[in-house]
Amino acid sequence: MLKLAQVEKTYGSAENPLTVLQDIDLAVAAGEFVSIAGPSGAGKSTLLNIIGCLDRPSSGDYLLMGENIACFDDDRLSLVRRTRIGFVFQSFQLIPHLSVLENVEMPLFYLRQPRSKRRDRCRELLDRVGLGARLSHRPNQLSGGECQRVAIARALANDPALILADEPTGNLDSATSAEIIGLIKELNAAGRTVLLITHDPAVAAQAGRRVTLRDGRIAGDTGSGPKEGAA
Repeated sequence: MLKLAQVEKTYGSAENPLTVLQDIDLAVAAGEFVSIAGPSGAGKSTLLNIIGCLDRPSSGDYLLMGENIACFDDDRLSLVRRTRIGFVFQSFQLIPHLSVLENVEMPLFYLRQPRSKRRDRCRELLDRVGLGARLSHRPNQLSGGECQRVAIARALANDPALILADEPTGNLDSATSAEIIGLIKELNAAGRTVLLITHDPAVAAQAGRRVTLRDGRIAGDTGSGPKEGAA
Protein backbone atom coordinates (compact mmCIF):
# COMPACT_ATOMS: atom_id res chain seq x y z
CA MET A 1 0.00 0.00 0.00
CA LEU A 2 2.65 2.53 1.02
CA LYS A 3 6.36 2.74 1.67
CA LEU A 4 8.57 5.50 3.05
CA ALA A 5 12.31 5.17 2.46
CA GLN A 6 14.85 7.34 4.27
CA VAL A 7 12.29 10.11 4.67
CA GLU A 8 13.45 13.29 6.37
CA LYS A 9 11.56 16.51 7.08
CA THR A 10 13.42 19.68 7.97
CA TYR A 11 12.04 23.17 8.54
CA GLY A 12 13.83 26.49 8.80
CA SER A 13 16.86 27.73 6.90
CA ALA A 14 20.07 26.00 5.94
CA GLU A 15 21.80 27.98 8.68
CA ASN A 16 19.20 27.11 11.34
CA PRO A 17 17.55 23.82 10.34
CA LEU A 18 14.97 22.08 12.51
CA THR A 19 14.81 18.39 11.67
CA VAL A 20 11.45 16.94 12.70
CA LEU A 21 11.72 13.52 11.00
CA GLN A 22 14.82 11.57 10.06
CA ASP A 23 15.67 8.13 8.70
CA ILE A 24 12.01 7.07 8.44
CA ASP A 25 11.70 3.64 6.80
CA LEU A 26 8.16 2.34 6.97
CA ALA A 27 6.11 -0.05 4.85
CA VAL A 28 2.40 -0.69 5.32
CA ALA A 29 0.59 -3.49 3.51
CA ALA A 30 -2.95 -3.24 2.18
CA GLY A 31 -5.46 -4.17 4.88
CA GLU A 32 -3.23 -3.42 7.88
CA PHE A 33 -4.35 -1.48 10.95
CA VAL A 34 -1.28 0.42 12.17
CA SER A 35 -1.07 2.84 15.08
CA ILE A 36 1.66 5.48 15.20
CA ALA A 37 2.23 6.57 18.78
CA GLY A 38 4.65 8.69 20.73
CA PRO A 39 4.89 11.71 22.99
CA SER A 40 4.16 15.29 21.93
CA GLY A 41 6.89 16.55 19.64
CA ALA A 42 7.83 13.08 18.41
CA GLY A 43 6.91 13.92 14.80
CA LYS A 44 3.57 12.09 14.56
CA SER A 45 1.62 14.92 12.94
CA THR A 46 4.42 15.68 10.49
CA LEU A 47 4.54 12.03 9.46
CA LEU A 48 0.76 11.97 9.05
CA ASN A 49 0.90 15.10 6.89
CA ILE A 50 3.45 13.47 4.60
CA ILE A 51 1.53 10.19 4.36
CA GLY A 52 -1.69 12.15 3.77
CA CYS A 53 -0.08 14.21 0.98
CA LEU A 54 -0.59 17.43 2.93
CA ASP A 55 3.18 17.98 2.95
CA ARG A 56 6.27 16.68 1.17
CA PRO A 57 9.40 15.16 2.66
CA SER A 58 12.57 17.22 2.49
CA SER A 59 14.36 14.11 1.27
CA GLY A 60 13.63 10.44 0.74
CA ASP A 61 10.88 8.65 -1.16
CA TYR A 62 7.21 8.10 -0.43
CA LEU A 63 5.50 5.46 -2.56
CA LEU A 64 1.72 5.18 -2.39
CA MET A 65 0.22 2.34 -4.39
CA GLY A 66 3.43 2.15 -6.40
CA GLU A 67 3.76 5.85 -7.25
CA ASN A 68 6.44 8.14 -5.82
CA ILE A 69 4.26 10.82 -4.25
CA ALA A 70 7.31 12.84 -3.16
CA CYS A 71 7.72 13.93 -6.80
CA PHE A 72 4.10 15.06 -7.35
CA ASP A 73 3.15 18.70 -7.85
CA ASP A 74 0.36 20.36 -5.85
CA ASP A 75 -2.40 19.47 -8.33
CA ARG A 76 -1.48 15.79 -8.37
CA LEU A 77 -1.20 15.73 -4.58
CA SER A 78 -4.67 17.26 -4.32
CA LEU A 79 -6.07 14.58 -6.63
CA VAL A 80 -4.47 11.82 -4.51
CA ARG A 81 -6.02 13.29 -1.35
CA ARG A 82 -9.46 13.46 -2.94
CA THR A 83 -9.46 9.98 -4.46
CA ARG A 84 -7.24 7.68 -2.39
CA ILE A 85 -7.24 8.95 1.20
CA GLY A 86 -9.93 9.49 3.83
CA PHE A 87 -9.16 11.70 6.83
CA VAL A 88 -10.59 11.53 10.35
CA PHE A 89 -9.51 14.37 12.67
CA GLN A 90 -9.57 14.85 16.43
CA SER A 91 -11.63 18.03 16.10
CA PHE A 92 -14.04 16.43 13.56
CA GLN A 93 -13.73 19.42 11.17
CA LEU A 94 -17.38 19.37 10.26
CA ILE A 95 -18.91 22.45 8.61
CA PRO A 96 -21.30 23.86 11.24
CA HIS A 97 -23.94 25.34 8.92
CA LEU A 98 -24.30 22.14 6.87
CA SER A 99 -26.42 19.15 7.80
CA VAL A 100 -24.95 15.76 8.63
CA LEU A 101 -25.79 14.52 5.13
CA GLU A 102 -24.30 17.60 3.46
CA ASN A 103 -21.08 17.25 5.47
CA VAL A 104 -20.63 13.67 4.34
CA GLU A 105 -21.37 14.68 0.75
CA MET A 106 -18.54 17.22 0.55
CA PRO A 107 -15.80 14.91 -0.87
CA LEU A 108 -18.17 13.72 -3.59
CA PHE A 109 -19.28 17.28 -4.34
CA TYR A 110 -15.67 18.19 -5.13
CA LEU A 111 -15.40 15.07 -7.29
CA ARG A 112 -18.43 16.43 -9.22
CA GLN A 113 -20.59 13.39 -8.66
CA PRO A 114 -24.30 13.85 -9.53
CA ARG A 115 -26.39 14.95 -6.57
CA SER A 116 -28.68 11.91 -6.52
CA LYS A 117 -25.76 9.49 -6.71
CA ARG A 118 -23.79 11.14 -3.90
CA ARG A 119 -26.89 11.42 -1.69
CA ASP A 120 -27.62 7.71 -2.05
CA ARG A 121 -23.99 6.88 -1.24
CA CYS A 122 -23.90 9.14 1.83
CA ARG A 123 -27.23 7.94 3.23
CA GLU A 124 -25.87 4.40 3.01
CA LEU A 125 -22.69 5.40 4.85
CA LEU A 126 -24.57 7.21 7.58
CA ASP A 127 -26.78 4.17 8.06
CA ARG A 128 -23.60 2.12 8.38
CA VAL A 129 -22.26 4.28 11.23
CA GLY A 130 -25.62 4.34 13.00
CA LEU A 131 -26.74 7.86 12.08
CA GLY A 132 -29.36 7.17 9.45
CA ALA A 133 -31.96 8.99 11.53
CA ARG A 134 -29.82 12.13 11.92
CA LEU A 135 -29.38 13.20 8.30
CA SER A 136 -30.85 16.68 8.69
CA HIS A 137 -29.21 17.51 12.04
CA ARG A 138 -26.44 20.10 12.33
CA PRO A 139 -23.14 19.26 14.06
CA ASN A 140 -24.09 21.33 17.13
CA GLN A 141 -27.08 19.03 17.63
CA LEU A 142 -24.87 15.95 17.95
CA SER A 143 -22.71 14.48 20.70
CA GLY A 144 -18.94 14.25 20.26
CA GLY A 145 -19.17 10.58 19.41
CA GLU A 146 -21.86 11.23 16.82
CA CYS A 147 -19.75 13.99 15.25
CA GLN A 148 -16.84 11.57 14.96
CA ARG A 149 -19.13 9.01 13.32
CA VAL A 150 -20.12 11.66 10.77
CA ALA A 151 -16.42 12.34 10.18
CA ILE A 152 -15.79 8.64 9.62
CA ALA A 153 -18.68 8.43 7.16
CA ARG A 154 -17.26 11.46 5.33
CA ALA A 155 -13.82 9.80 5.22
CA LEU A 156 -15.41 6.80 3.49
CA ALA A 157 -17.41 8.81 0.96
CA ASN A 158 -14.81 8.66 -1.81
CA ASP A 159 -14.18 4.94 -1.18
CA PRO A 160 -10.51 5.56 -0.27
CA ALA A 161 -7.79 2.94 -0.20
CA LEU A 162 -6.32 4.45 2.98
CA ILE A 163 -7.93 5.88 6.14
CA LEU A 164 -5.80 8.28 8.22
CA ALA A 165 -7.16 8.92 11.70
CA ASP A 166 -5.44 11.71 13.66
CA GLU A 167 -6.18 11.35 17.39
CA PRO A 168 -9.78 10.30 16.59
CA THR A 169 -10.59 9.67 20.26
CA GLY A 170 -8.73 12.64 21.70
CA ASN A 171 -11.85 14.71 22.47
CA LEU A 172 -14.05 11.81 23.60
CA ASP A 173 -14.78 10.11 26.91
CA SER A 174 -13.57 6.56 27.46
CA ALA A 175 -16.87 4.84 26.60
CA THR A 176 -17.33 6.83 23.39
CA SER A 177 -13.65 6.31 22.51
CA ALA A 178 -14.18 2.56 22.74
CA GLU A 179 -17.16 2.83 20.36
CA ILE A 180 -15.14 4.80 17.82
CA ILE A 181 -12.20 2.39 17.99
CA GLY A 182 -14.68 -0.46 17.54
CA LEU A 183 -16.03 1.21 14.41
CA ILE A 184 -12.52 1.74 13.04
CA LYS A 185 -11.77 -1.93 13.68
CA GLU A 186 -14.90 -2.89 11.74
CA LEU A 187 -13.72 -0.80 8.78
CA ASN A 188 -10.33 -2.50 8.92
CA ALA A 189 -11.94 -5.96 9.15
CA ALA A 190 -13.87 -5.08 5.99
CA GLY A 191 -10.56 -4.54 4.19
CA ARG A 192 -9.66 -0.87 4.75
CA THR A 193 -6.06 0.06 5.44
CA VAL A 194 -5.98 2.24 8.56
CA LEU A 195 -3.21 4.39 10.06
CA LEU A 196 -4.11 5.85 13.43
CA ILE A 197 -2.08 8.58 15.14
CA THR A 198 -2.35 8.70 18.93
CA HIS A 199 -0.48 9.68 22.08
CA ASP A 200 -2.53 7.18 24.12
CA PRO A 201 -0.81 3.77 24.58
CA ALA A 202 -4.17 2.09 25.27
CA VAL A 203 -5.57 3.30 21.95
CA ALA A 204 -2.36 2.40 20.11
CA ALA A 205 -2.59 -1.14 21.50
CA GLN A 206 -5.88 -1.68 19.68
CA ALA A 207 -4.08 -1.81 16.33
CA GLY A 208 -2.67 -5.00 14.89
CA ARG A 209 0.68 -3.28 14.50
CA ARG A 210 2.19 -0.52 16.63
CA VAL A 211 4.86 1.91 15.48
CA THR A 212 6.47 4.19 18.06
CA LEU A 213 8.05 7.53 17.20
CA ARG A 214 10.52 9.27 19.45
CA ASP A 215 12.54 12.40 18.62
CA GLY A 216 11.62 12.13 14.95
CA ARG A 217 12.76 8.53 14.53
CA ILE A 218 11.04 5.16 14.59
CA ALA A 219 11.88 3.73 18.01
CA GLY A 220 9.75 0.59 17.83
CA ASP A 221 7.64 -1.50 15.44
CA THR A 222 5.71 -4.43 16.87
CA GLY A 223 2.90 -6.63 15.64
CA SER A 224 2.09 -8.14 12.27
CA GLY A 225 2.83 -6.76 8.81
CA PRO A 226 5.85 -5.26 7.00
CA LYS A 227 8.59 -3.81 9.18
CA GLU A 228 10.97 -0.90 8.67
CA GLY A 229 12.64 -1.13 5.31
CA ALA A 230 10.42 -4.00 4.15
CA ALA A 231 9.35 -4.23 0.54
